[in-house]
Amino acid sequence: MIKFVIAAVWICIATAGAAIYSFQNAGKEADAAPKPLLGGLDYLNTDMISVPLIEHATIKGYFLTKLVYTVEPAEMAKLSVPATALMTDQVYSYLYSNPQIDFTKTASLDLDAFRKNIRETINGRIGADIVKDVLIDQVNFLSQDEIRDNAINRRESPGRVAQPAPKEAAEH
Repeated sequence: MIKFVIAAVWICIATAGAAIYSFQNAGKEADAAPKPLLGGLDYLNTDMISVPLIEHATIKGYFLTKLVYTVEPAEMAKLSVPATALMTDQVYSYLYSNPQIDFTKTASLDLDAFRKNIRETINGRIGADIVKDVLIDQVNFLSQDEIRDNAINRRESPGRVAQPAPKEAAEH
């Protein structure tokens, strides 16, 4: 019985010590500035951005992307332009000002450079370090042929039942 009492007292002392230690260290971490991607930033999701790839006056396909921006909330509140409009405009501007980007060759597409350049152009245009990181939620390229094939497949899908042509009124 004495062993149980001693074990219970030991458990209470260890628990109290751990609680005191954790409360002391929690105060020190709250004083430190939050690290990027660990807190203190807001996340701004864009809608699907569709940029047509024009080559020799014809549309060759569409670059589709959905991005997430990590931003400073205090600086975002100062913007007089809607942030999503500004960021979508920068994606278009970047892609059209860099015609050497070939979306059809996914092996040569450098997504790290794409993210870095989008972040730098947005921050450069605003004149402040608002965007901390650009994350890619979705990226795709659809060629004109793929779009045409998808449209044909939708019209001829096996789930749709063909309606018979209306019969003329039967003769009396």
